[in-house]
Amino acid sequence: MKRNEARIAPRVLVRGAGDFATGIIHRLHNSGFVIVATEIEKPLAVRRGVALSEAVYERTYTVEGVTAVLAAPDETGRVLEEGKVPLVIDPDADILERGFDIVVDARSAKRNLGTTIDDAPIVIAIGPGFEAGTDCHAVVETLPGEGVGRVIYEGSAADDTGYPGHLKRSLPCTCACNFDDAADLLLRAPAAGNFLVAKDIGSVVEKGDTAGWILAEGQAKRAVKSHAKGMVRGIIRDGTPVDKGMKLGDIDPVMERDRCYTIAEKSRAVAGGVLEACMTLFSGRGMIGSRPAGSD
Repeated sequence: MKRNEARIAPRVLVRGAGDFATGIIHRLHNSGFVIVATEIEKPLAVRRGVALSEAVYERTYTVEGVTAVLAAPDETGRVLEEGKVPLVIDPDADILERGFDIVVDARSAKRNLGTTIDDAPIVIAIGPGFEAGTDCHAVVETLPGEGVGRVIYEGSAADDTGYPGHLKRSLPCTCACNFDDAADLLLRAPAAGNFLVAKDIGSVVEKGDTAGWILAEGQAKRAVKSHAKGMVRGIIRDGTPVDKGMKLGDIDPVMERDRCYTIAEKSRAVAGGVLEACMTLFSGRGMIGSRPAGSD
């Protein structure tokens, strides 16, 4: 390291703080990166038990020892000094003007919501909807299976299957949880309206149980039924407005309560891919871990 350089961690903006993004934030934070995260005004995370986006509602939220704090853009420095992750409500990522070494689009939208390869010196995205080399510098695979977490430097991730993250394909279940298709593990809105929770995270449901209701003005409430036996691993917040067909929750046939509050295996794999991409791209540019002393 040259005399006029100071050792300093790369600054990373993570767009999104849902469960996938939280796995990434957790891995990068614990690896010494300086993390700022952004979210929308009313996050819709299903796996709320492991989503730092809950800080939007609770002011602070901790997942596996990493704490996010809701902050205004000019408060991020104070939060970082406390060893925590500032979470800024900033859907358009205006905070990008402050300059970041890396941008990670971890919003899991299955499409590109406006991220460009010019947003930062290094831009990484997860899942389908991005073309490495065009929209970003690297894409990390999110499809479950042997390739999950693989870093793609040319091309795209696999298309979305529409099935739960812990099951790769539509397969009948042969165990006591008794479901016919992987899609049965998802709770979806049968109509538009406001969602009311009946079975919160950690609750055990039988096949046919009511997990919640949809209330719409001038209409009778409609039950949201579970199509499988298991534990409610995630469910959106009570009172959330929803559209017909929207994902409301998921059922875990492995009925272990700790899994509701532990970063998922898939999220850890994707986070590992993001960390690999950060290290590879930064070291390839001779930038890792240092920048001129006195720079902002």
